[in-house]
Amino acid sequence: MYNTYTRIRMGSTLSRGETIHIALMSSENLAAATLAGNYPGGYNAFIKAMNRKAKSLGMTNTHFVDSSGLDPHNRSTASDVAKMVRAAYKYPEIRKYSTTPVHTAYFGKPNYKLGYTNTNALARGKKWTVNVTKTGFLDEAGRCLGMVTTIDGKKILMVMLDSQGKLTPIGDAGRIKQWLQTGKSKPITADAKYYQQKKLKELTQ
Repeated sequence: MYNTYTRIRMGSTLSRGETIHIALMSSENLAAATLAGNYPGGYNAFIKAMNRKAKSLGMTNTHFVDSSGLDPHNRSTASDVAKMVRAAYKYPEIRKYSTTPVHTAYFGKPNYKLGYTNTNALARGKKWTVNVTKTGFLDEAGRCLGMVTTIDGKKILMVMLDSQGKLTPIGDAGRIKQWLQTGKSKPITADAKYYQQKKLKELTQ
């Protein structure tokens, strides 16, 4: 799987619900691939179902080629991701699983356990109310974050794509929150600004 790392032992077992749980909250890519492989009709049928679902949600600029998001041939936009996050918010299980701060999964054959933490630091803290969330990272896509959060009693959907560093989406979320509350926000770092300018230049060449 594109040289990704996992702590899961090959051949061990886990319930489907627990597999979904660790895939959502901790971006366990092997869990996402396993869910696809066990879908009725197999892996390719799962990918086709993903694309049908995207089309039904009006995600007209999205195309999936794998279940984990690790293939650089996957395509989407911030607008389409927002449609997906909005749809995911409607499912109580997805809200619960994606926002769990920490979780222990118990595997079988052989019996062992693994601890997982949420890849969205905001879901692990107490300063934010995160209602649904998913992070992602790929060299080609940068650091990405989609979530619904509650700010001053209102549900706010945020999507950040192609951020520079691991903490940049968290900082961007904080700046958006501050802007919504006060009309002002802290400036981005010089490194983040340079990264943004470099990316924009590449797009226009």
